[in-house]
Amino acid sequence: MAGSLKRANPNLIEDGVLIRAMRDANVPKFLKHDLPLFNAIIQDLFPTIEITENDYGNLEKVIKEIIVRNNLQLHKPFITKVI
Repeated sequence: MAGSLKRANPNLIEDGVLIRAMRDANVPKFLKHDLPLFNAIIQDLFPTIEITENDYGNLEKVIKEIIVRNNLQLHKPFITKVI
């Protein structure tokens, strides 16, 4: 996963690519109360890297539209799991 992210974004620093790959692969599997621990571990492993949220652009917009269309609640953890 990290390799494909690096090839898609060659200008990103490797630590940032690793963090993003670990987050993308693991966060959907965690329960809500596990996320702060995971984020703390990532921060401990990479203390000098600023961890930013991923921008999913159109994908996130369409997911929100479908959630609203189906009369479901817009809930950030649910949207993250769908992504």
